[in-house]
Amino acid sequence: QWVYNILEKKAEADRIIHENPDPCNGFVLVPDFKWNQNQLDDLYLIALVHRREVKSLRDLTAEHLPLLRNVLQEGKEAVAKRFGVPGSQLRIYLHYQPSYYHLHVHFTALGYDAPGSSVERAHLLEDVIDNLAMDSMYYQKQAVTFALRADELLFKKFQEAGRV
Repeated sequence: QWVYNILEKKAEADRIIHENPDPCNGFVLVPDFKWNQNQLDDLYLIALVHRREVKSLRDLTAEHLPLLRNVLQEGKEAVAKRFGVPGSQLRIYLHYQPSYYHLHVHFTALGYDAPGSSVERAHLLEDVIDNLAMDSMYYQKQAVTFALRADELLFKKFQEAGRV
């Protein structure tokens, strides 16, 4: 619900760094709660897309390329304008599995070892765009490896099913 409150400007409207209001290809860019906004070494922002039906990487097809390209381009421009950090100094990625099921993109300082920014969980937005441009159904067909902690419910479900 907090994601929808941000998108509907019922909460944290004063924290929005950038917004593209287009309901299909737009998003809002807000600071992540992990970032205190006092220094750029651990810069951490989240782009929340306006589209509610797109839950994760698995939902993406070539239809979403305009949305993803907007997030990439406008997000980099907004960060450069607001914080003076060029796109070449950003790590821009999606998590799989995500911590919540509403498509969102992480923008972190390249030198910051943010939680979940490792290869087992983070998928670079530019790679996602390239994969979808190559094959519209890439993420419906591709096996996607991800790490789980032993205390996560999904891990326990895999154990119960004899898959771990």
